[in-house]
Amino acid sequence: MKQGRLRVLLGAAPGVGKTYAMLEEGRRLRSQGKDVVVAVVETHGRAATKAMTLGFEIIPRTLVSHRGVELDEMDLDAVLARAPQYALVDELAHTNAPGLAHEKRWRDVETLLDAGINVISTVNIQHIESLNDVVQQITGVPQRETIPDAVLREADQIEVVDLAPQALRDRLSEGVVYPAARIDAALSNYFRLGNLTALRELALLWLADEVDSSLQKYRTEHGIGQKWEARERVVVALTGGPEGETLLRRGSRIAARSAGGQLLAVHVTSQDGLRPSDPGALAAQRSLVESLGGTFHQVVGSDIPKALVEFARASNATQLVIGVSRRSRLSALLTGAGIGSTVIRESGDIDVHIVTHAAAGGRRFALPHPHGSLTVRRRVYGFVLALVGGPLLTWLLTLFHNEESITSDVLSYQLLVVVVALVGGIWPALFAAVLSGFTLDFLFVDPLYTVHINEPRHALSLLLYVVIAVLVSIVVDQAARRSRAARRSAAESELIAGVAGEVLRGQDAFQAFVTRTREAFGLTGVRILVGDRVLASDGEPARDDEPDRVPIDPEATLELHGRPLQSADRRLLGVIVTQLATALEHAGLEETAREMAPLAAADKVRSALLAAVGHDLRRPLAGATAAVTGLRSSGPALSAGDRDELLDTAETSLKQLTDLLTNLLDVSRVQAGALAVTLEPVDLVDLVPTVLEELGVGPESVDLDLPADLPHLEADPGLLERVLVNLLSNALKYSPDGQNAVVAASAFHDTVQIRVIDRGPGVPEDRRDDIFVPFQRLGDTDNSTGLGLGLALSKGFVEGMGGTLEFEETPRGGSTMVVTLTAVSA
Repeated sequence: MKQGRLRVLLGAAPGVGKTYAMLEEGRRLRSQGKDVVVAVVETHGRAATKAMTLGFEIIPRTLVSHRGVELDEMDLDAVLARAPQYALVDELAHTNAPGLAHEKRWRDVETLLDAGINVISTVNIQHIESLNDVVQQITGVPQRETIPDAVLREADQIEVVDLAPQALRDRLSEGVVYPAARIDAALSNYFRLGNLTALRELALLWLADEVDSSLQKYRTEHGIGQKWEARERVVVALTGGPEGETLLRRGSRIAARSAGGQLLAVHVTSQDGLRPSDPGALAAQRSLVESLGGTFHQVVGSDIPKALVEFARASNATQLVIGVSRRSRLSALLTGAGIGSTVIRESGDIDVHIVTHAAAGGRRFALPHPHGSLTVRRRVYGFVLALVGGPLLTWLLTLFHNEESITSDVLSYQLLVVVVALVGGIWPALFAAVLSGFTLDFLFVDPLYTVHINEPRHALSLLLYVVIAVLVSIVVDQAARRSRAARRSAAESELIAGVAGEVLRGQDAFQAFVTRTREAFGLTGVRILVGDRVLASDGEPARDDEPDRVPIDPEATLELHGRPLQSADRRLLGVIVTQLATALEHAGLEETAREMAPLAAADKVRSALLAAVGHDLRRPLAGATAAVTGLRSSGPALSAGDRDELLDTAETSLKQLTDLLTNLLDVSRVQAGALAVTLEPVDLVDLVPTVLEELGVGPESVDLDLPADLPHLEADPGLLERVLVNLLSNALKYSPDGQNAVVAASAFHDTVQIRVIDRGPGVPEDRRDDIFVPFQRLGDTDNSTGLGLGLALSKGFVEGMGGTLEFEETPRGGSTMVVTLTAVSA
């Protein structure tokens, strides 16, 4: 069966006209003779949208009963049975009522597409999973219904239904979007001009990124390697040198000249890991890239120009920015063409910018340092080999010398020079070359036993000895340098990986840093100071030691005690300091979040309390006020029955008001830890009838399972009674007709568990953490149900008595509240 096609209309905010556009497209398809049905459309009471549905075949919705409320949802089976060419399905991110085939409407749409039905649907930008948190930061409104980005990106067609922010506000003011009662609140909150502008930009950028991904996919599938200049993409090549900042800022300016330009920074790491780069500089340049709105990438390759060009082509780059070589002209002449010329030759249609900088030409071609990269021991071995091997070789050659052996004599001494160079480097090699040259001239070249160079070729031979020694020494020095760099890179990687591993295993990040730093550099002590406070320390610094202080940020300092660090050590220290600064920043953010959490919780409770007072306290207060006013104004004219009715109303309302205020005071006492609890042995069998009497129900409404040998509980009788009243009242309220609530008890070791069970709709898994939070009624909008404090109070009372109150799912549906208290020993 052919797969159906999905077309999604994307909007920046409610009211931009997605549903209207969907119905308009449905009308257009119908005019072309297509079979189009309305599977589900949410008009939200908008007259213009409702009028657009006229003339369509509308699939009747299915009714689902949830918590006593009838919900109408899309009838998936009916749409599949109807099998139209096109189905109009509104609100793709909608969450279906429990009991339907799928939890989310987008899964219903996938079923329709699999059945070969084309679907046109709608979604708002705030429902996209990857943008959900961004939208919440912009608007301050969390969105519970989301759709995965991957699902939306699989759509065959995505269109933005665009409307200017001010035009949307005008529509809102005219009552086109929301009813009059909600207009002012909407305009001053979610629909502020700044919010709408940001959401519109977010929608357009998301779609632009989707178009870019589709373009890249098309180019890959069709093997298109040349660039397509849909928009400027500037790739900046970083070496880890000091010129990186200059290149990044130049690249950012190039990208900014075209609307929607993109900045990418790339660093090529050699496959052997030996090419030197400064990790600290790379970390700083990575932060700069991100601050400029670009992205940082790292690739591995032995051929740097080839790796750069391949990355640029894979990114569909239009510009490539590289720096002028830091090598001198002599170095470039001796070692061949540099990276820049190779990149230009390989780049093809990608524009290459070679940017000069302060470090250009700063590196000079030089022979290895006199001390080189070899150890002192190896240089000593080289001199010893020259001093011992030279005379020994001379003695051997003298034994077998004749007039025809001069060639083998020269090659033997040359071999000695090479071996000495491999062992000891340049200075022992030069010493061996000069010594062997004079020995050849003195003992094997006529006139013998004189040092006299009478032919140019003899001088050339001596010069060749020296050149060979120098060249071999250069190779040895570079090999030793690379070997040392490899060992150091491995040690640095091990250090950083060790610190990261300790942090991931839950150890203190700062303590891990100071311990590893002291061990890695062989220091006597390391400390992190924040002001005058020691955040973490390791080792015992000497009292008369002058520490090396390295600033981490304006307030924190890394204090190093012991030996002074070399320049090579400073490079790794820069990486450690950068990571420490990041860790300190994260710690500061976590501390701020912890400090704000109680304020946020208190603000949440305060807002909920104000909302509850505005809705729940007003009703009994209004009832009592009306009853008293009626008695005062019409008292003599009222009949006895009317008078009694008004008095009953006033009494009932005042009792409700008293109960609500009592609960509020109890919540404040529980939260303040000032709950007065008097523990004593309580017989549950004697307490349950009192609970039933207070609720006004008989044994015929509640099934009791209380063992006769149940031990007494250690509890406060009054608090336990209120707990059971609250729990049982909820169970009775949510139990279906014909099914009783259940109160059961059982003893287990030194505890007694009381279970209050109902067979109602239960509690959704994603809301179970909220049922014990004050002012949460899980969608219950009946003001007669109280403030939503029952379970919160019950949990506080039980914990005050040293027990626990937990939720369990009742088998075959429903909720079970489990109260666990200590049993009194017989």
